[in-house]
Formats: sequence, structure tokens, C-alpha cells
Amino acid sequence: FPYVFFLFFCFLILHTIYIYIYIYFLLIFNTAYVPRSEVVLLYILISSISLLTVALNLLVIISISHYRQLRTPTNLFLLSLAVSDFLVGLLMMPVQTVFIDDCWILGDLVCAMYCLLAYIVTTASVGNMVLISVDRYVAICDPLCYPTKVTLRRVKVGVYLCWICSVLCSSLIQKDSLIQPGRYNSCHGDCALVLNYITGAVDLVLTFIGPITVIIVLYMRVFVVAVSQARAMRSHIVSDTLQPSGTGTAKKSELKAARTLGIVIVMFVICVCPYYYPSFAGQETSTQASYLRILLWMFYCNSSLNPLIYAFFYPWFRKSVKLIVTLQILQPGSCGTNIL
Repeated sequence: FPYVFFLFFCFLILHTIYIYIYIYFLLIFNTAYVPRSEVVLLYILISSISLLTVALNLLVIISISHYRQLRTPTNLFLLSLAVSDFLVGLLMMPVQTVFIDDCWILGDLVCAMYCLLAYIVTTASVGNMVLISVDRYVAICDPLCYPTKVTLRRVKVGVYLCWICSVLCSSLIQKDSLIQPGRYNSCHGDCALVLNYITGAVDLVLTFIGPITVIIVLYMRVFVVAVSQARAMRSHIVSDTLQPSGTGTAKKSELKAARTLGIVIVMFVICVCPYYYPSFAGQETSTQASYLRILLWMFYCNSSLNPLIYAFFYPWFRKSVKLIVTLQILQPGSCGTNIL
């Protein structure tokens, strides 16, 4: 069931992007007419993805916050990630419907605050992914020191610093727009954010090149160590028991590690890379606003996939969802339920 749901969710996202691009080209080549059915369909798709994003991340938040057994260092990183992705689904995605008619009607101040909040939330989401990769690196590559290096106190400090740095960096990058909202708008009803070459380069390094380099390097190291450990366990089991069952278990471990790491890296790159293409091409981010909105929507889709990648395939998550849906979570003492 999780795999079917994951494929359905990916189809929903890709179809939304397709409709978005279709309407974008209609606005370019035939601004006088856009089929109303296409616009309504896009509203429905964006609303559906936003609702699913909010619901999935809310389930993660409730599960980790309520059940004491789930309050581990790793799950605290997942909780922080779920909070940032929850805000993307609750605040960022619905506002994208305002851009469908290519006209901003909420005023310059709201536009500036929306751009700031979008930067904060998406930067925090990427930062949380980096923290998760560091956590997994220490857990697998240095397991003996993991309990002393990764404590609940240090994890909380790391999460707080992630959000504080996201707020500070986003505010500095957009200080001109915050001081004078609407200064880059070319006409009434426009909501534009302009980053010059220096600011764009800093943004590119802090929110893309740096994080993705850390994630790929650490995850590849984790993958190599996990595969070598799985092969060592297989050889040990085969030599001791002379039974073929250990081989099957080891292969499952190798495939699971490869699948998980592949999904994490590929989905992150697919969703994030297109958004930074103008920076790589040396363009200012004020050009081709509608085109950038499509890329921003793809960036947001990473928040839709994160709960599926990081939490949906965990057995404890499926069990906690069952307890939440059946309202057993409301029973006295349910926070001490054995989830693992």
C-alpha cells in the first residue's frame, strides 16, 4: 500500500506541474483565452496536494510529539522537518493559487512577507535534511560513539540553530524588499523578488550547493558502509550456519539501503535543481516570473514527498497512523503505548 500511495502522489504532483506549464504557455502565446476547465483543474490539483501535504506531515508531528517511545534524536530531526513541510503545505502551496491568474491581489506588504516566509520555510526544510544526513552518518559510520555524540540536548540545539539561521539568512537576502515592499514590482498586481548576482550567488551556495554536497557525500558514505556491513553479516551467517536464509536477509538490507538513499537523493535533486537554474545561467530571478513560479512549485513538491520518503515507510509510522485514525490516541495513557 505505501508504494501504491507513493506512486499516486508522484503522479498527482507531475500532473499538476504539467497543467501549470500548459497554462503558462497559453498565457505566453494566447493571453486572451485560457480554458476555464484547465484553471479549475489546476485549483483542484493544488488544493489536493496541499491538503495531502498538510495531512501527512501533521500525522508525523502528532505521532512523534505524542508517543514518548518515538522521542528519539533521529525522530526529533524528522519532527522539525515535518513542521517545515507542514508550513509549506499550509501556507506556501495555497498562495500559489493566487498566481494562476498571473495577478497578485494581496498587496505589496503581504507579497514581501510571503516571499520571506517562503524562503525561511524552504531553507529550514533543506537544513533539516542536512541534519538528518549527519545523524545517519554518525549512526552508521560511528555507531559506538553515536549515543554520546548525538544526544537529545544537542539535537534540540541543532534544530533551533537551523531555524534561527534560516530566519537570519532569509532576512538578509531579502532586506531590500522588506525595507521597501514592492520596489521591484513592474506594474500593479505584480509580486516580484529580485536577487542581484552577489545575493543570488550567496543564496545558491547556502541553500543549494552546500546542502546538496553535504547530503550526497554523507549519504554515499553511509551507503558504502551499510553495504559492506550487510555483506560482512551475510558472510558471517553463511560460514556459521551454512544456511541460505542469511543471504536473502543481507540482499534485502542492501536493496533497502540503495532504494532509500536513491529516493532521497534523486527526489531532492529533481525538485530543487530546476529552481536554481537561473542562478547557474547567470540570470536575475526577476526575469520570467511565471517560469520561476513553476520552478518554485517544483521546489515545494519536495516537501510533499519528504514525509513519504522519511517517515511513511517506517513501521512505527503506520502503527501510529492506525492509532490516530481509530482515535485510540485519545485514550488515557496512550502516550506510553508500545509503538516500536
